[in-house]
Amino acid sequence: MALPLALAPWLCAPAAAQISPGSLSRPHQQLEGVTHCASCHDFGAGARGFSLKCLDCHTEIRRRLEAHTGFHSRAYKQAATQADCARCHMEHNGQGFTLTRLDRARFDHLAETGFALAGKHRARACEACHNAKRIPAAARAEIKVKDPNRSFLGLAQDCAACHEDQHGGQLGSDCNHCHTEDAWKPAPGFDHSRTSFPLTGLHQAVACQKCHGPKAGEDKPRYKGLVAGTCQGCHEDPHRGGFRDAGFSGTCDSCHNTSGWKNTRSAKGFNHSTTKFPLTGKHADRPCADCHKSNDFRRPIGYEQCVDCHQDPHAGQFAGRVAGSDCAACHFDTGFKPARFDRAMHEWSAFPLEGKHAALGCPKCHQPEGRSAVYRTGKLDCSACHADQHAGEFATAPYFDRCEQCHTQAGFELVVFSVERHEATRFPLTGRHALVPCNDCHQPLAAAANLAVPAEKIALPAVPRQHRFTDLTCNTCHQDPHQTRLACEECHTTQQWREVKPFEHEETEFRLEGAHQRVKCVDCHPPEASVPAAPASAPGFSEARKQCGECHGAKDAHGGQFTSEARVEDCAACHGAVRWETVTFDHDRALFTLDVAHRRVECAKCHKQESWPDGRMIRVYRGTPTKCVQCH
Repeated sequence: MALPLALAPWLCAPAAAQISPGSLSRPHQQLEGVTHCASCHDFGAGARGFSLKCLDCHTEIRRRLEAHTGFHSRAYKQAATQADCARCHMEHNGQGFTLTRLDRARFDHLAETGFALAGKHRARACEACHNAKRIPAAARAEIKVKDPNRSFLGLAQDCAACHEDQHGGQLGSDCNHCHTEDAWKPAPGFDHSRTSFPLTGLHQAVACQKCHGPKAGEDKPRYKGLVAGTCQGCHEDPHRGGFRDAGFSGTCDSCHNTSGWKNTRSAKGFNHSTTKFPLTGKHADRPCADCHKSNDFRRPIGYEQCVDCHQDPHAGQFAGRVAGSDCAACHFDTGFKPARFDRAMHEWSAFPLEGKHAALGCPKCHQPEGRSAVYRTGKLDCSACHADQHAGEFATAPYFDRCEQCHTQAGFELVVFSVERHEATRFPLTGRHALVPCNDCHQPLAAAANLAVPAEKIALPAVPRQHRFTDLTCNTCHQDPHQTRLACEECHTTQQWREVKPFEHEETEFRLEGAHQRVKCVDCHPPEASVPAAPASAPGFSEARKQCGECHGAKDAHGGQFTSEARVEDCAACHGAVRWETVTFDHDRALFTLDVAHRRVECAKCHKQESWPDGRMIRVYRGTPTKCVQCH
């Protein structure tokens, strides 16, 4: 019987090449050869005449398929021929062919393995978890790969499989109950309030290891078996049994709370008001140990005075006062500030607060600011705090820089120096002076420009003015319109300048007689043009006229007969001031002496009137004939 042509090449080739489709991979090299084909193939079964027996050898995979866990339980399609293994792992491709085809970039860890990579797991490399160190000894025995670091099998999904249990098994194996995969700390899933010891007050700020630290000789923290029912489980008794010896049966929380050791409350069944020192104000909030320093509550404690417990912040300033140094005289037990000594009580002191002083803050006068302030300052005079605004004008008698004689505490500008008080000075205010504003006479003080104010003194904003004058004459304030440098009050009064009081002209060199008594002053004392500083309407007295011709020269009835360059004859030699016509001329003093007969002759017989060049008729006295033949 002849063989088919199709089988001819097979019969001509070597026997091994006729059966094997190619060399096996390196992991299966020990099965190379036709005598080992049946180790993996079941000939005569399946659609192609044989099936695979992978799971007969790879029992670790079969166990995972049966347990429905791991990657293979999701990727493998169950079949009697086990041919699905070849979908991913292909053999007879040579020793250099990799049996496992894994695309790491597209591998969905949750969908393929059932273990989601979350938190810090997401950034880990595959080899960081899939390595021999992470594979338990029981699982490592069934892994066929010689190098376990190349295997992805054997890992468990619980945290303890990779991470060390920091709690030593005290809190179970479900780490996710308290922790997340983002970080070990903090543990957001843990709530201490659900435990038998909820954290309150300062316990919330205590580090965990403070209470859960390991025992001596151990390195694992403690979470079970802690004594949390009493304070003594963690804290020592600071009272050293003082309360217990005193018969007090309460616990620590009878007086204290977790907000702080010093935040005490009255113990149950203990009332401090029954003692000699009831606790009021801030004393009620103080811890017992502040007073009972030895925790011996039967030991007597001084309490009669504040200084028994408190340091005197005033350094004994009030030790000699009527109330002694007892702080309660000025302070409350509710606090050092505000003090009982207020502005109203300041009225009892040596310096009552009035006016602007009442608005000042205490540190303004009592320096330095704070508890060390000086209260008994001795500053009871204005000059102790305020700079002298008068440049020493009132430093001597009778004022001696006592500002209160003129000023009040309502303000420096408000003075009590009235017009009536001005009467007692060297310059009483009379007449119009009583209506003049003070500043019109008391001008800014020139010496104040260089007045230096000490740093410790208070400089007032008011402009210093001159108040004391060495010269009290009128010319100090008023300009002399007459330029006589005489005392104005000799003629004038302070009521009205133009109302001149009677002037005794008899005491001057020019006595007023006759018609002169009816003449107005200005007619004889006209304004002096030679005095440029004088007002135009002010009468002149410095150059008063004494000769008749100085006033009557323009009306010289004699036409200048008695006036020459040599001399000016005085009219009074002939005329009197009562009446011009009344002549008292003594002819015996003339060049022509009158005898008896001539004495009876009228003057006009010899002294005739002649027409003058200006048209006036002038009686001629000069050049009158003196010889007999000139008249007879």
